[in-house]
Amino acid sequence: MIYHRRPSWRLPESAATPESLFWNRRQALAAMGFGALSAALPALPANAREAGTDWTPKPPLDPAYADAGRPVTAEKITGAYNNFYEFGSHKGIAQAAQEMPTDPWTLEIDGLAENAGRIGLEDLLAKMPVQERIYRHRCVEAWSMVAPWIGFPLADLVKYAGPTSEAKYVRFQTLADKDSMPGLRQSWYPWPYTEGVSIEEAKNPLPFMVVGAYGKVLPKQFGAAMRLHLPWKYGFKSAKSIVRISFVAERPVGYWEQLQASEYGFWANVNPEVPHRRWSQAEERDLATGDEIPTQLYNGYGEEVAGLYKGLDDGDRTLWY
Repeated sequence: MIYHRRPSWRLPESAATPESLFWNRRQALAAMGFGALSAALPALPANAREAGTDWTPKPPLDPAYADAGRPVTAEKITGAYNNFYEFGSHKGIAQAAQEMPTDPWTLEIDGLAENAGRIGLEDLLAKMPVQERIYRHRCVEAWSMVAPWIGFPLADLVKYAGPTSEAKYVRFQTLADKDSMPGLRQSWYPWPYTEGVSIEEAKNPLPFMVVGAYGKVLPKQFGAAMRLHLPWKYGFKSAKSIVRISFVAERPVGYWEQLQASEYGFWANVNPEVPHRRWSQAEERDLATGDEIPTQLYNGYGEEVAGLYKGLDDGDRTLWY
């Protein structure tokens, strides 16, 4: 029997959003007499490249991440409130993002890795333990939401890539398509968008490579075809529309760190006691209710990740920015 230890911040299963709220094509297949066939299919969407279509069959919900201590934020809210500077510096970029090409989608793995090379999205998913997780998201702008992501642990991708002992960091590079992304015309931004984590952070069970949301193949405004989610860090660390993952020896300097390192540094761990240079981080606005709620250290995921930072100077502001 597998035993899942529940962190102290997690609510009981009775508080989780009912799975019946999400469309499950598996039921429709069973009604048509294809139940046995659908059960035998791998956890892949009907068309992994068509953003916004239903995920068929729906991957299993990981019981260790079945709720986030707060209700799931409605898709009509999160799908219309997005930071994606490639399409504009405002939140209403959803319509513009639909022009982004996501078919086909190929990931390049390079650097200090034994299994470097290019791999298509469908081929990659066939090698990964695709599942659903419900995670909190905390933006550095002091707003937050909860989303049901579909994807796989970054740790499994690291294992597949086989980094060498010289690899100390993982660097993520996102799509930069000038034909569909009007934000790229603003040359003062350091395109393409890049971000990074330490190899120890990447191997932690919590980081999640997201390819779906709300029971669907990942909509484009969320960062299709594949994005990263780091729930204990401020949201700018979670790169969208990733096309390249590099295993490197030197610490990467991310997009926002290049612009203003004193406000958007490498670590960017959520800490309510360390204010941004221009605003407090003690509270956050819940997108679902509009309420101001207290922010938790590591966004409430301290039991999973606090050990990654033992030995670092907790008084050093760079640990949080």
